This record gives sequence, structure tokens and C-alpha cells, in this order.
Amino acid sequence: MNNILPQQAGLSVSTVIYRYTTVKDEDANMLVHVQNENAQGPGYIFRSTDDWSGIPGSTINKAVAVENIPRELWGLGSIEVEGEGNVEDPFVAYAYKYEPCFDPQAGGPTCPGWKDPTIPQDGEPEAYDPMDDDLVQAELNRKAMMDNEDEEERQRQKIVDEDEGEDERLEKLLGTENGTAIAGASQLAYAGLQALDFVPQSYLVALPSTQYEEKIELKDGKLPDNARARRVNFAQDAMHNDLVNLQYKSKK
Repeated sequence: MNNILPQQAGLSVSTVIYRYTTVKDEDANMLVHVQNENAQGPGYIFRSTDDWSGIPGSTINKAVAVENIPRELWGLGSIEVEGEGNVEDPFVAYAYKYEPCFDPQAGGPTCPGWKDPTIPQDGEPEAYDPMDDDLVQAELNRKAMMDNEDEEERQRQKIVDEDEGEDERLEKLLGTENGTAIAGASQLAYAGLQALDFVPQSYLVALPSTQYEEKIELKDGKLPDNARARRVNFAQDAMHNDLVNLQYKSKK
């Protein structure tokens, strides 16, 4: 029966259901026994007998109630024929139920005899609560501290990400994005400002501290007039006057 009934403590069988077909002569005597051996003693724990003597063969369906016999008592099952005839297509099933209070501790507080496992019983050791252990509490505190540090790091990273996003937004407004110029009036103005602010590297090089001893001396103590420049200026003035006069002459 181990391959038929579940291996469950507190299980008992309440009904045996069977079906079979007899093949026999009508006048022949025939008894059919549906039975289970007693697994913990002699004889049978269940036996139902059908008398087919003097009647033709047929099919029978039958359900036999039993007094909630515990699973541990049910042994090997069989169908035995006594007399003349055969049994075909036999089928046997067992209706069972589970008694949850068979083990009061497994059944829970509603079962008679259940004992609260958190309350020490007479002769039993005191229940152990791991939350009272100093090592457990220290590990829980360490875990909570690590979680707080991780949360602070996430908040700092969030602020950094928001600042980077603001920088990208400003780059777009100023006309650049990822180092690439974007056409438009705003980036042209921005480029002009950058050009004004640009100082060549050569301007930043300090000049050597060298003294120049050369001196310029003027002959006779004064600069001579530039006669050539005077002649050029006079010639330009004369040409200008001629052009003006030609305009008046053309109107006449």
C-alpha cells in the first residue's frame, strides 16, 4: 500500500471503492473477495465478499464505508475468487482523510495537547531567541550602517548626475554639445566672446631682463624737416583742388 496511500502521519481510510466484471456460467457457484491484509497482525483489516452463485456474470460498482482505519494498518490488497468463474478489469480505490491534530504540535494551537514552543516546559531547556544574541545584533547593526552608507553614496551620485545634466543643458544653450559646434546666432556670439578672451601662449612668455645700451643722438640737436613729405602733401592738395574745380566746370 506504500505506492497507493500517501506517507502521511494522521491519515486514515474511510471508504473502499471497487469495480470489476465477472465471467461465469449462470448456474455456477462463485464468491469474490475484495480484501486487504492487516499490516500489523494476522488476518485482514478489510474484506468485502460478493456472492455470484446462481446468477449470470456482470459488472459491479461498490463503495464500502470503514471506520477511519489508520493508514499504518493497511497491508497488501487483493481480489480472490472462490468457485467457478473469472474476474476481469478490476479497479480498487481508497478514500482517505488527514487528521491535522494527530500530532498536536504540527496541527497548531487549536489541537488538544498543543504546547507553546516559546514557553519552557517542565524539564525542557529555555527557548533560544537569536535576536537576543550580541553577535547577531552586532551583525544587524553593521548591515544597517552599510545600507546607510550605500544610500548616502547613491544620493551623492544623484547630485553629480544632476550637475552633469545641467552642464549639458548649458552647452546646448551656448551652441556646443559633446565638443561639436551647433549652427546658430547664439554660438556665433559665444565664439566671439571666446576669441576676445583668448590670450596667445607667446604673450605669456616673460621677456628677458636685458639692458639696451644704444643711444640715439641728433645732429645739431634738432630733427630736420621732411621735405619729401611736404612735397607729396602739396601735390595731393593741388590734385584735390583740380578735381573740385573740374566739377564746377562740368556743371557750366
